[in-house]
Parts: sequence; structure tokens; C-alpha cells
Amino acid sequence: MEDKVLIIDFGSQYTQLIARRVRELFVYCEIHPYNNLDVDFDSFKAIILSGSPFSVRSDDALHIDLSNIKGKKPLLGVCYGAQYIAHFFGGKVIPSNKREYGRAKLTSIDSNNKLFNKVEVGSQVWMSHSDTIENLPTNSKCIASTQDVKNAAYSIEDEDVYAIQFHPEVYHSKDGKRILENFLINIAKINPDWTPDVFSEKTISEIKEKVGDDKVILGLSGGVDSTVAAVLIHKAIKENLHCIFVNNGLLRKNEFNDVLDQYKGMGLNVKGVDASKYFIDKLSGVSDPEQKRKIIGKAFVDVFDQESKLINGAKWLAQGTIYPDVIESISVKGPSATIKSHHNVGGLPDFMKLSVVEPLKMLFKDEVRRVGKSLGIENKLLKRHPFPGPGLAIRILGDISNEKVRILQEVDHIFISGLLDHDLYDKVWQAGAILLPVKSVGVMGDERTYEQCVALRAVESTDGMTADWVNLPYEFLQEVSNKIINNVKGVNRVVYDISSKPPATIEWE
Repeated sequence: MEDKVLIIDFGSQYTQLIARRVRELFVYCEIHPYNNLDVDFDSFKAIILSGSPFSVRSDDALHIDLSNIKGKKPLLGVCYGAQYIAHFFGGKVIPSNKREYGRAKLTSIDSNNKLFNKVEVGSQVWMSHSDTIENLPTNSKCIASTQDVKNAAYSIEDEDVYAIQFHPEVYHSKDGKRILENFLINIAKINPDWTPDVFSEKTISEIKEKVGDDKVILGLSGGVDSTVAAVLIHKAIKENLHCIFVNNGLLRKNEFNDVLDQYKGMGLNVKGVDASKYFIDKLSGVSDPEQKRKIIGKAFVDVFDQESKLINGAKWLAQGTIYPDVIESISVKGPSATIKSHHNVGGLPDFMKLSVVEPLKMLFKDEVRRVGKSLGIENKLLKRHPFPGPGLAIRILGDISNEKVRILQEVDHIFISGLLDHDLYDKVWQAGAILLPVKSVGVMGDERTYEQCVALRAVESTDGMTADWVNLPYEFLQEVSNKIINNVKGVNRVVYDISSKPPATIEWE
């Protein structure tokens, strides 16, 4: 087993970024909520405490027992983590004279301290806190300051305990990755061996051992996650993998046939199942986003249950679940509130006699692509934009109908085709169109119209945990808007979404 790091989540919006930065250093890590730490601490070589929206001084401060960690494992406290160690181990945390957010520069550094190896005075860091550490914990020394924050970083003598008041994981902390590398590689002595090749080799071996001679059913979507999952499992069990691609009636235009075509020549055993009427009928009259997701999730289970009975010896259902799905679907009081439910997270109903295998569930999206590349999967497949499991159902705000699906498919097709034609597709992480439950007045020719409004969305991201809207050229947006309004009956207005995540999610539902 490779060396691994435990990240204890106190609910910071940046916790997933810590994990991604650690993974970028080829070090395996896991995130676990502070109040659900059912883990073997001895199996981790180092521990990181995340930030939090809470204050260590408040009555509802988030508490954790550090008796198995502090002084026994290399420990790094970030923001709330730094304040927690100070507050409960002999120091003092007080409210800041002013809320300390945004860019700051390190005005002094203990250059002899291993944490700041090759970090220069003046290095920019990112602050995000309303408390400050006035007195350090017992046996500690200050190892970095900013103009406004005296104890911006400290270490505890005779223990591998380090704490920083800023966020090394965010882009704005210029030497943040180096600081994490100093902690993980130089201090914790972790071997950086978390590579795509190692992951693939280990995962294929684990699947062989877990599945044996059983047959596995995998729901293909045509996306990166399910494709990489399929290739990994196929390398482990060959013809015992049965792939099923379901047309839920909520796919992009022509996608059912296009996806089936793209898998030809890959050696995968793929069956297409057209269940579009079944899904659309189930969604009739339903407007609530969560209810739509749950209905679609159950409908997928129904279809797979039916299909599994046609495959003699099928005992496993494979899914392309990735780590952000797992993180966002863990509902914990306080820090890890569920953002939205995912149809491929949470197991299967008792009546379905299939066990679940999820080979990618500990990977971020960018890691999935790297693994796919190491497996020799074509770039065309690996660079395909993510597409939500529930499909166009969560891009049609309100209830679903065949006509609404038709309208959105046409709009989406014009938008995505435009991105491809203008060499913009690969510069965008995810793009799509949203049909709004809004009608507006327009004029076409000499006639007054009262028709639908659609929103276009294009974002830049690495794994979907955070995202910025893409500044597409005005000329391009003008051309796409004109094509949509002139060619899609039922639409007379197009808008462009310029919201970032956070606070807005990528999908509208």
C-alpha cells in the first residue's frame, strides 16, 4: 500500500482543493469528516486539518480528539486547524481587529524551518479568517508573519506539528504547493508514488481478486468516467464485462447512436437499450430537481435490474463514480451538507441482487483523464466534456416533456457544434444549454412572439469542485444566438450565464 495522507474536514470550502494539491504531488490522500473518523490512524503517514466556517471560540466549535495524532504523526493545521491546535493546547485565539480575507505577503520567514524551505520573504498567501492567534500553543515558535498577522505560521518544538493561518491550497498562495510538498515529502518523508500507472496496475489487480469469474454489468454513458472504468474492468475480467448504454430520452441530439459508434473497435461488449419512453413517462409532471434526480436514479436501477436478469451469472454492477460525487453526497451535520444527490452514489435497493464495484471512486476528474491516457484511450474520448447523469432533465427547469427535450437538444447541438467549429471546445471544461421556465415577448418578421428563453453556460475547471465562467468571444456568442433563434422553433431569447462556482453550481439544478 502506498503512503497516504488523512485530511480531516471541518467544512472548509477549500478542503477538496487541499486533496487535489496533495494528489498533484503524487501523494495519495483521503478526506474524512471530523465527526465521522472511522479510520485506522496508523495507516496514514501524515494528517492535515482543514479550515472551517466555524470559530474555535464559539459554543458550536467543531471538536476532534487529537490524542492519536498530535505528537505521534506529522500534523499540519490549516486556518481553523491552526487555530484549533493553538486554542486547545495552551495558546489563545481572539477576534481579529478586522476580518482578514484575500491576498497578503509573508513579511518574515524562519528560513531554517523545513516547512518554508525555498520559500522567500514577500511570497503571496491567501487569508480567509475572522479570528487570529494571539498566543501560540505550548512549546511553539512563530515561523512566519504577514504585515497584519503576527503568527501566520508556527511549529511546535520536538513534535512534527506545523500550523499555517493562510490557505496553501488555493491558486493565490504562490508557494502553497511548495509548502505542502515540504510538509509531505521533506517532513513526513512520504514516497510520492501515486501515479496513473501505479493506480491502474493496483486497481486491475484488485478487480480481479474482488470479482473473480463473476460477470459485471457497467452502465456506459459515453463520458470520460464510465469509459475509463470500462477499460480498467475489461483489462481485469475481459469478456465477463457487459456494458449497457441506456437511452433515457434525456441525452444530447443523436447521442445514443454516436456513443454506440465510438465504442466500436475498443473490444468492449456494449449493448444499447432504448428506455426513453420509460424515463420520460416517469418524469411526467415532476418539477422538483431532487425528485427528478431520484426518479432517474430509480429508473436506471429498474432498467439495469431487468437487463441483469438477461445475463446469466451477473453479480456486480460497475459505476463510474468519482471522488467529488462521493464527497458531495456525504451528508454530515454542519460541514458536509449534501449539495445534490447523485444517481450513482449510495448503493442499490435490496431487491437488486448485484454488488457494486466503483474503480474510480477515489479519483478527481483530472486524475481520471490521466489514468485514461495511461491506458491508451483516445484523446477524443478523454477530452469529452462532462455531462450530468440525469442528462437534460436538470437543464430543463421545471417539468419535462418531449417538446422541451426536443427544443433543448437542438439548442445544445448548435452551441456545442459552434464550440467545435471555432476551436473553442477544448478551451472549455463543460458547456451546455439550459431551458428556462420563462417566456418573453419577441418580434419575428412582423409578428409578435411569446416564446422560451434559453441560457448558455460554459465554464473552466479542473475537476468541477470550483469553476469560472469562460469569456467566450462576443462574435461567437452573437453567431450562436442568431443560429438558435433562427433555427429552433419555440425560442426567441438567448442569455449567457456569467456565474462562477462558488457561489453558483455548474448545473442549474
